[in-house]
Formats: sequence, C-alpha cells, structure tokens
Amino acid sequence: MEDGSAAVLEPPLSPSPISEISPVHRKLHGRPRGRLGLGLFGLVLIAGLSYAGTQLASDLSKVHDVPMWPYVLLAVALLCALGFEFVNGFHDTANAVATVIYTNSLDPNIAVVWSGIWNLIGVLTSTGAVAFGIIALLPVELILQVGKGAGFAMVFALLISAILWNLSTWWFGLPASSSHTLIGSIIGVGIANQMMSVKTGTSGVDWLQAEKIFKSLLISPLIGFVCAGCMLLLAKFLIRDKKLYEAPRGDAPPPLWIRCLLILTCTGVSFAHGSNDGQKGMGLIMLILIGTVPTAYALNHAVGFGQVQEFAAISEQAVKVLSAHVDPEAVVADPRTDLTDYIRTKEYSPATVLAARQLVNDTAQEVSLYKTLSNIPARDQANVRNDMYVADEALRMMIQTKKPKFTAAESALLTSYLKHLDISTKFIPTWVKVAVALSLGLGTMIGWKRIVITVGERIGNKHLTYAQGASAELIAMGTIMMADRFGLPVSTTHVLASGVAGTMFANNSGLQWSTIRNIALAWICTLPAAALLAGCLFWLFHRFV
Repeated sequence: MEDGSAAVLEPPLSPSPISEISPVHRKLHGRPRGRLGLGLFGLVLIAGLSYAGTQLASDLSKVHDVPMWPYVLLAVALLCALGFEFVNGFHDTANAVATVIYTNSLDPNIAVVWSGIWNLIGVLTSTGAVAFGIIALLPVELILQVGKGAGFAMVFALLISAILWNLSTWWFGLPASSSHTLIGSIIGVGIANQMMSVKTGTSGVDWLQAEKIFKSLLISPLIGFVCAGCMLLLAKFLIRDKKLYEAPRGDAPPPLWIRCLLILTCTGVSFAHGSNDGQKGMGLIMLILIGTVPTAYALNHAVGFGQVQEFAAISEQAVKVLSAHVDPEAVVADPRTDLTDYIRTKEYSPATVLAARQLVNDTAQEVSLYKTLSNIPARDQANVRNDMYVADEALRMMIQTKKPKFTAAESALLTSYLKHLDISTKFIPTWVKVAVALSLGLGTMIGWKRIVITVGERIGNKHLTYAQGASAELIAMGTIMMADRFGLPVSTTHVLASGVAGTMFANNSGLQWSTIRNIALAWICTLPAAALLAGCLFWLFHRFV
C-alpha cells in the first residue's frame, strides 16, 4: 500500500535480488496513490452498491411475514461472502497486473483500474457453472437445510475459515489460492458433518466431484509452468525481435506492439479471472439468499409461462424414459427421502428409478398448476426447489454411473431435462454479480502491491522480460477460460505464478528457490489447514449457535 496508514497493514517485505535494481520496485514504494483512478473506481463503487442495494430491497419488499432474525443473518452472511471476495482481490486479481507493471506497459494505478474493469465484465458474463460446481461438493442434507441452524453453521464456517487463511498468506506476501482455500474449507465442513453424525449415516464430501476439482487444481500449475516455458522458446524461434526478450530499461515503456500485446494479455487474464474466481463467492451468496429468504430466491422468478410449458413437456418425456427402467416390484414411501439417501450413500436400488419418476412427475404437475414459478405460493417455494435439486443430482448420478443402463437417446433426453431444472434453480441475479465484482475490485485496489512484488521480483533471479510476461499471461488466460468452459475452478495465482517460473526456467534466468518453496508449501498446506479450520468452526457453530 502506498499511504502511511497502510503501513500498519503491510509489514515490510524482505529485499530480493531484483528489488535493488528495479525502478519498478522503487516506483511502487515511492509514489502516491493515483487520485484519478481512485476517483473513477469510487464512482463505480457508489453506482454499483446503489444498484445492488436497490435490487435487493426490491426483492425483499415482496417477502411478507418474515421475522427480523433471518434479515440479520442475511446481512452478516452477505458481508462475510463479500469479504471473502474482497480478500480474493488481494491474491488473485493482483496477479493479472504484475506483468504489465513490471514491464512498464501500464502505470500501476491505471493497471489496477483497468484490471478491475475487466474483472467486472468477466463476472457479469459468467455462466455460473463454476459456482454450482463448487456447491456440489457440499453434503446434500446441508444444502437442503441451508435455511436452518446446520446450514448457517456451514456457510459461516466456510466463509470465516477462507477469509482467515487468505489474510494469513497475504500478510506474508504468498500467492496462495483463494480457490484452494475455499475448496479446503468445503472439505473440512463435509468431513466434520460426517464425523458429527456417524450413527445417522449423514453424508460428507462428494468425493467424485472433489476428484474432478483436485485434478484441475493439480494439473493447472503444471500446465502453466510447462506451457509458458514452451511458448517462450517457441517465440524465440519464430519472432527474432531482440527487444521482446529484453528487460525494461528504467521507466521506459516497451515498443508499441509489445506494449499492446502485454495489455491484451493482462485484459484477458483479468476477464478470465472474473469469469472463474468471481463465481465462487456468487455460489455462496446464492446459498445464503436461498436459506434466508427462499420466497424471493429459491426459484428463478424470471421463468414464465412459455418456459413452464416447455418444462412440463420435457418432464413428460423424462417420465416415459424412467418408466421403461422401473422394477414392477419396487415400492417407494417418500420419493425425495429415497433419492436423498441415494445421493448420500451412492447405493442404487430398484426403488431409485421409481422414486425419480415419481418426483419428476409430481414436480411437473405442481409447477404446471401455477403457470409460472413466481406464482408458486411462498410456503411452497423452498420445497419445490428442493424437489428439483434432488431430482437433478439423482439423475446426474444415474447417468454418470450408468445405473440403470440408459440408451444414448435416453441419456440425451434426460440431460435436456436437467438443463430445464438448472434454469429454474441454478441462477444468479445480476446484482449479485455486480456486488462480487466490486468486492474483487476494491480488494485489488487496496492490497494488490504485496502479491505483485512477489510475482514480479521474487520468482526469478533476473528481471521479467516482455516475452516472459506475455507468455505467462497468455497461458494463464487460456487455462482459466478452458476451465471456466467445463465448470472447473482453477487458481489464477498458481497458474500465473507457475507460468512466470516456467519462463524463468526456460530462459535460464534462475529461480529464487526460497520463494518457490514458500509458494509450494502454501499450496500443500492450504487444503489441510483450511479444512481443519473450517471443520472446527463448523463444529463450534453447530454446537453453540
């Protein structure tokens, strides 16, 4: 941070071999904060908060006969969720601007504002797939009871543990991953939930979903290291301009075409980061909203008469598909309970298909009765959403495990039915996206410098060249965008930091192994530390709140 008051928040970093010769380092520690950038961001912040507050108030005005306590929990939980995204801005967004700052492509204050704008655009255009992929890790009964004591204990344990760990690693200037931290917290809550209720057979982590996420978190840094190094070598072979492979001289900006390339890659990484990382906070906020005011947020009220008619038609076809696989001797007492047990235990039985058929049919009839989702009575909104959620998760599991053995045509039809369910339940209001984007941007504006210095000065033994910065950011941008397409969370921090390390290695620039060791230790320790912290907090909140 640049002003005197921030010195309390940011202890001095130990010197690096580059800091003594880097004019950027001196510039970061010797310049005042850009008033124009702060002013512009302040205007955007006021406008965004006004919009989000107005939309939230409008939604809540339609809710009646609700006691004050849920609103208090809503306010506290929203502050915690936005606080998580604020701290996320310290870590992940700061990585996007490191290369343009250390190659003199953009003034630091301009770079931060520019990155914030593209983070905002990335968040607003995100699909929500990553948000609900993260939520799928949580125990099913906690999601269904998110508005009750256990559900609130889960949400607060997740958020507080993630914030505490992120602040701890930021304090030491370590590019730790907010994605890693949140997933570790979810695992800790899931394990604690299972251990606290061994006799009732309650569920823990969805390890099939966790395995997919583990693979993306493990492979993405390796992709960053190898591919960024290879791209640098390829650029050296194809592009013979020596200026591209030189370190900046003093405060002079790079040649125009190189500068444009670096600004473009910074833009791409910022956009990709917003579209991927911003979704984690959005998913948690939706859980909070569904739990506290289900009347307004349990179902997507934008689904009108035409879409309900389509849903009824596809539901009828899904019922026919399931009927073909029903065991004539199967008996079901409560379809939602039976399917919840199936999701929790992963144990398929002849009654599972019958329960799914009955739940699909009952849900379609109830929704069709009211013509639109907004017309469903307030007392039934949460129940309809839970029926849709359970049917969604159970059918996905049947298709993945191939029990029963659906034909290709049957699987395609059921997948189409699942998309209609997603439209009704897996939605994110625009004001939530705006609030998350502003929290990310505000965190970046306040705490960006420490992580920028680590990426720019403490990974390699030599100053970052133009080609190294462009290579690392191009690979980071492509990796994050690809992960976003498949609904997988990845760490902007680890992909970009490993990309910079890969270019240093390929360029024979040497690596500062103390920094590499610290980043690796943070990567290894984040999951167990966040899991332990979240598990303990969940036990504490569940027991005493």
